[in-house]
Amino acid sequence: MDAEFEQLGRRYLGDLAARSPVYATGLGDHRFDDQLDEVGREAVERQAASCRACLACLGRIPRDRLSRPNQVDAAMLEHRLRADLWHLEELQEWAWNPTLYTGLAGGAIYGLMAREFAPLGERLQSVASRLEQLPRLLEEVRETLDPERVPKVHAETAAKQNLGILSILDSMVKPHFGTLTSHDQARLAAAVEEARTAVLTHQRWLESALLPRAAGDFRLGARLFDARLAFALCSPLGRQEIRRRAEDELDRTTDEMYEIAARLDREERGGAGIPARPGPEDKRGVIRACLEAACRDTLGRDEIVEAARESLATLTAFVRDGGLVTLPPEGIEVIVMPEFQRGVALAYCDSPGPLEVGQKTFYAIAPPPRDWTEEQVASLLREYNRRSLYNLTVHEAMPGHFVQLSHANRHPSRLRSVLGSGVFVEGWAVYAERLMVDQGLFERDPLMRLVVLKWYLRAIVNAILDQAVHVEGMGEREAMALMMGQAFQEQGEAAGKWTRARLTSAQLSTYFVGYQEHRDLRRDAEAAWADGFALQRYHDTVLASGSPPTQYARALMLNLPIGTPG
Repeated sequence: MDAEFEQLGRRYLGDLAARSPVYATGLGDHRFDDQLDEVGREAVERQAASCRACLACLGRIPRDRLSRPNQVDAAMLEHRLRADLWHLEELQEWAWNPTLYTGLAGGAIYGLMAREFAPLGERLQSVASRLEQLPRLLEEVRETLDPERVPKVHAETAAKQNLGILSILDSMVKPHFGTLTSHDQARLAAAVEEARTAVLTHQRWLESALLPRAAGDFRLGARLFDARLAFALCSPLGRQEIRRRAEDELDRTTDEMYEIAARLDREERGGAGIPARPGPEDKRGVIRACLEAACRDTLGRDEIVEAARESLATLTAFVRDGGLVTLPPEGIEVIVMPEFQRGVALAYCDSPGPLEVGQKTFYAIAPPPRDWTEEQVASLLREYNRRSLYNLTVHEAMPGHFVQLSHANRHPSRLRSVLGSGVFVEGWAVYAERLMVDQGLFERDPLMRLVVLKWYLRAIVNAILDQAVHVEGMGEREAMALMMGQAFQEQGEAAGKWTRARLTSAQLSTYFVGYQEHRDLRRDAEAAWADGFALQRYHDTVLASGSPPTQYARALMLNLPIGTPG
């Protein structure tokens, strides 16, 4: 049965790559690098049929006759197939979310040029092939999207992202024309100009046809949100339990921050800012006053990328010297975020695909846009002050996403690596933030712990915001009050998160739920291993499981029944 299941897994991965050549490139499967995805209703129907066929084959394999690792992979595969079917047939995001396609078009070229997985000339040949197909892709996008179903915020974001494709051509492709033969250079130059024309045509359509007609509701409502949340989390935790935990943690963390802030106030001002009987708003006032010292310790607008590089070096030495986790041998490079990816988050970790172990990871950061006002830039720099930037680097790189995903990509099951859980991934990164400060990072600096706790408040509020916006109808004013008033976020950060909450659904919950599950898993491992518990042993064991839903990592680590998807 194991051999039969593993054959099915290989067939699934092969079909997945053939259906989406751009996704395949990201995975590290380069058989389809010269091809570009097909989109539209016929492509959707083919993908749905493929999911049903794979589910039928999987259903004929008795789970109890599989090895425990394969039981986990089988459960993950079933969950993914059912999730994909639901997304295709119920959510139908392919018909109303234009940002899916700006990411697809930009990623088609960026994925070929960002990493040196093949000789440059070979990759440029694939770029030319994909650029020649780009007009067809963008035409299919225009035929597929239903403007009346597209929310205005999605149309606005797509219009801002689309021209980023041209920046990729100008910065990553055109400088290499001279490395090609005259024949190949002429072909690539022609393909670039054809693609440029197609992108500009698409931009005109986005601005003049899509934006004026975009009338969809960005709110999913309870039925769709709850289903998407269940598929996104694959967790025993449902919406109501997440809300209960988040509200409890919001109160508990605020009290913890108040104790730190009150101690600082007593040391520096003799307790002048502390009321005799502080209420919730009084406590927040004391916290806000202490955080102000961190917010004033800002970087220049052009210093963020270099400061991220410096923080990465410091954190790497701290993790290595402290023996916290085995570090991967691959390199990581801090880069400026490509324009076609901007508009959702300030930074992200771009790891190589699970089929391409050993390639470099990119820690991408978006500097303040040049057209921002001084007020907008100042707000960003206050939110991402020097201490906060260190915590961002912990989350995205060391020992957060970069370390965890490098371990995951070494898991012997390629299927598990491809099907990795975003909850496990984001939960580990939030866990890493607390780990570093608990292990003594800047231990003589209570402001650093205060900043880390502020980041945890962000994760908590993300989970509340996610369901409050999509299910309860929370509006911008209430959302901004929650983020700025109770989580101490700057106006610019909160405004960006309001946009993100409308553009996405269920993803904002992954940080808090993931951290809760990682925290609970470590507690249970400490109890089960007793005197045998050691941090590096625990961390290496957790990361050796890949990136499965945390319930499966728990089952494997603690020898519990595998069960079925949560």
